[in-house]
Amino acid sequence: MTRRAKTKAFLASEVPQTWHLVDASGQVLGRMAARVAALLRGKHKPTFTPNQNMGDSVIVINAAQVVLTGKKKVQKIYHRHTGYIGGLKSISAGTLQRERPDRMVTWAITGMLPKNKLGRAMAKRLRVYAGPTHPHGAQIQQMQKKVAPTGGAAVEVVSAAAPAERQTPEGNG
Repeated sequence: MTRRAKTKAFLASEVPQTWHLVDASGQVLGRMAARVAALLRGKHKPTFTPNQNMGDSVIVINAAQVVLTGKKKVQKIYHRHTGYIGGLKSISAGTLQRERPDRMVTWAITGMLPKNKLGRAMAKRLRVYAGPTHPHGAQIQQMQKKVAPTGGAAVEVVSAAAPAERQTPEGNG
């Protein structure tokens, strides 16, 4: 009789959360969005569990400089509905990139996450900014910085324990 190895199921509280800073300038929108969605889901970790929010927090900067290939600036149309009768609103990708580039990147990334409560919780850990500045600088400076390559993308991995796991000099904080 052979013994089978038990599969360990991890809880989200057991896995430390890290921060990733992604520079979107010069990157193709879909490829960058797929990498960021994998970071939000936690698929890069050996402890990945599909039904748990194991992902990390991601900050995307320079969203205005993301690249659309082919004729997508003219031919790709984003639709949304206001909820009222006749309330269908449409906007081309080129116009959206000019007016609200952060929204275009956010929609691309959240479209690759699960369409349920878990996906919405993962999307809350995403922050997208059109320019190179972001208000999370003080938080990131406190943490140890490492640089990790992700297929030609400039990604800065910033390690940080979850707020409940951080230690203060007096004890647990």
